[in-house]
Amino acid sequence: MPHPIPGFAETSIFDWLESATDATLDQLPFGVVALAQDGSVAGYNAAESALSGMTRERVLGRPFFTGVAPCTNNFMVAHRYETEPELDATIDYVFTFKIAPVSVPLRPLQGRE
Repeated sequence: MPHPIPGFAETSIFDWLESATDATLDQLPFGVVALAQDGSVAGYNAAESALSGMTRERVLGRPFFTGVAPCTNNFMVAHRYETEPELDATIDYVFTFKIAPVSVPLRPLQGRE
């Protein structure tokens, strides 16, 4: 089990996430959505499920940018995943849910070796 549990802004979070199980991801106090190389949801933790109102079963295997969170299918988020092989950024973002927009910090991570 990876220890200790990192904070959202810690530089060690990428390596921790790479070795985390579903159970350890569920210990995080913030949402995590892990994407496969094809953009489908490969991991989804309990905090994200509570924040979004979507269950893990509902989103796993679905295309994130078009099927789960189409409001992220834009230049700020999806385009960066497609064009930046190494990505570690923090983006102030507004998810446009059905009820009300929700402002959140996003931290897209990808491809660190």
